[in-house]
Amino acid sequence: MTGFTRNRTQETRPSSREGLIYCVFTVSLRTALVSVLAIALFAWFLSNANLGEVWAHVQAARVGYLALALVFLPATFWVRAIRWQHMLRPIGPTRFRTVFRATVIGFAALAALPARAGDLLRPYLVARQEGLSAPATFATIVMERVLDLIAVLILLAVFVWGFASEAMIPAHLLEPLKISAALAGLGSAVLMGVMWTLASHPERIGSLVFVAARVLPNRAAHGLASLVSTFSRGFVMARQPRELAIAMLWSFPLWVIYAAEAYLVSRAFDISLPFMGSFLLQALLVIGVAVPTPGGVGSVHEAYRIGATMFFGASDEAAVAAAIVLHAIGILPVILVGGIFMAQDGLSVSRLKTLAGTAREEELPDTDEVPVLRSSRR
Repeated sequence: MTGFTRNRTQETRPSSREGLIYCVFTVSLRTALVSVLAIALFAWFLSNANLGEVWAHVQAARVGYLALALVFLPATFWVRAIRWQHMLRPIGPTRFRTVFRATVIGFAALAALPARAGDLLRPYLVARQEGLSAPATFATIVMERVLDLIAVLILLAVFVWGFASEAMIPAHLLEPLKISAALAGLGSAVLMGVMWTLASHPERIGSLVFVAARVLPNRAAHGLASLVSTFSRGFVMARQPRELAIAMLWSFPLWVIYAAEAYLVSRAFDISLPFMGSFLLQALLVIGVAVPTPGGVGSVHEAYRIGATMFFGASDEAAVAAAIVLHAIGILPVILVGGIFMAQDGLSVSRLKTLAGTAREEELPDTDEVPVLRSSRR
């Protein structure tokens, strides 16, 4: 039966040339679409602002606040690398230098390449250099995103329920914010539950996939089974409460630092943003980052503008200026340092694109590694 499944897979697999053409076409189309999206979002972001006044706000910005915000930037990557090491520990040992450099290169790729290529490159580089399981390493990025989201939602709830008032936020917005924060807290608990279930009860997930594979087309069933296999490997950390707790604890200082950067830049442009209010602004920026434009161009800018003008009374021009500077502080140094690390490792942008393609192929295990699918086809 195993041999039959393998032959069937080989019969339906396209030739190498067809696969290459399809891959090139798909990547080119995706690049074109996200480029158009980024341009459209950035144009919308600028549409209501007086650009002359925006430039005046940039010139009048307080340099001391901006310099301090820039100092915080390396700390975010240091904390990310420490946290990621704890997440990788159940898979295998890693060196801090390797994890840190891969983190910087990955975020530089996120800023410069489309389709969130950095999220594939970062685990691929670590898995290749440290001899770890590639699918399991990829899955830790998914877990990292879950921990990030949980931390952001909890900080949002802390601000809204513990510090927000009508003197700080308009009354007609405060009540919806409290409801949203309560739902966010519930969502955090659900996310933790899903993550724990994937890690501690893989047999239950496997049973669901087994049922789904009986009714889904072969390709869809294979993709679902592969996805579950990948996540089960990467979520192994959730079966080790100590490592999970440490990773979760490191998530809070990480996002407090990010919030501090937004706070300092806002103060540099005289936007009346209390420090705890930056937790709300940070939640909006996370939504902006989720849009798959290179470096969040357009979407992050607009998320900041909406938050600063709607909740904290900033003018469009001050918010637009602050958003542009905040994005530049978060992106340009990373691209510069990431480029230095790439040069030291003999990498180039074209090489990164090639590695991203290789990483995409290795992200999910091969058919032979997914017994659920073969069983369902008996």
